[in-house]
Amino acid sequence: MPNGPTTFDARQIVKRPEFDLQYRRDSYLKKVDLHHHDFYEIFFLISGDVTYTIESKLYKVEPGDILLISPKELHQIYIRPEREAYERYVLWVDPRAIKRLSTKHTDLTLCLDPGCPRYRNQLHMTPEDRRRIYEIVEKLYGELHDGEFGGELMPECLLTLLLVEINRVAQREAPPAGDVTRVSQVVGQVVEYISRHYGESLRLEELAGRFFVSKYHLSHEFNRLVGTSVHRYILKKRLQIARAMMAQGVKPSQVWTECGFGDYTGFYRAFKAEYGITPREYAQSVR
Repeated sequence: MPNGPTTFDARQIVKRPEFDLQYRRDSYLKKVDLHHHDFYEIFFLISGDVTYTIESKLYKVEPGDILLISPKELHQIYIRPEREAYERYVLWVDPRAIKRLSTKHTDLTLCLDPGCPRYRNQLHMTPEDRRRIYEIVEKLYGELHDGEFGGELMPECLLTLLLVEINRVAQREAPPAGDVTRVSQVVGQVVEYISRHYGESLRLEELAGRFFVSKYHLSHEFNRLVGTSVHRYILKKRLQIARAMMAQGVKPSQVWTECGFGDYTGFYRAFKAEYGITPREYAQSVR
C-alpha cells in the first residue's frame, strides 16, 4: 500500500486507456458536488467516516466495503475527515473494457448493471473475501505504477481477476437490507420519476402535486437529503442522459429535444457550464 498523505484530485476522467486505479489518503476534503461519470466506479474504503448518496439511496460505508457505481447513477460523498483520515482505492473502468473482457458465458458487468435483479451498490465482505480482493487491488496498483517487466500485460489480467472475484461476492450476497436507507419515501419516488420522465416537463410544482406534497416540503427535503435542489438534480440527470446518448452516436442537435431542454441554446450553455466543453466537442471526442 502506498505511504503518506495525498492531495485530493477532483478530476473525473480516466487518464489511462480503458481503466485507472488511484490510491488516495486525505485528512481534508472540500465538499464534493453531486456528479456522475462516463465509466464504472469501484470504490474500496480502507478507513474514514464515509456516507454516500447514490440516486435516492443512502449508504453508510464501513472500512473493507466495496461500492459499485454505474455511469447511470448520480452520486455524492460526505466524509468527516476530522475523525479519521479518508483512505481508499478508486477504480475507474470504461464500460467498453469490461465488455471486451467478458465472454459468452461470463458477463463481468452483472455486478455493475443497475438493470440486473441482484444489483446492489454496496458489498459487505467476509474477512477472507476482503483479504483476497484487497490483495488483488494492491497488486494491480503496483503493476500500474511500478513499471515492472510485463507491465503492459499484468494489469489487464489482474483487472479481469478482480472483476470475477467481485461478481462472485455479489452473487453470494443476500439482497440489500439494513445497509440501504431510502433518503425519504417521497424523495425516492421523485428521483425514480425523474429518471423515467427526464424528457418531459418536470417543474417543482408539477412534481409536488403528483406526489401529494407541498412544493416547499419537497424542495426542503430534496435539498437536505440529496444535497442539491430539485431543479439542479433534473438538470444533472438530463445532462447525464445527453452525454450517454452522444457517446452512442446520437447527434447533439437531436439530443436536446429528447432530454427535455427547451431549446438548443439552453442545452449548449448548461452542457458547457457543467463539463467545460461544448456538446459538439464532446461528441467528437468520444467517436
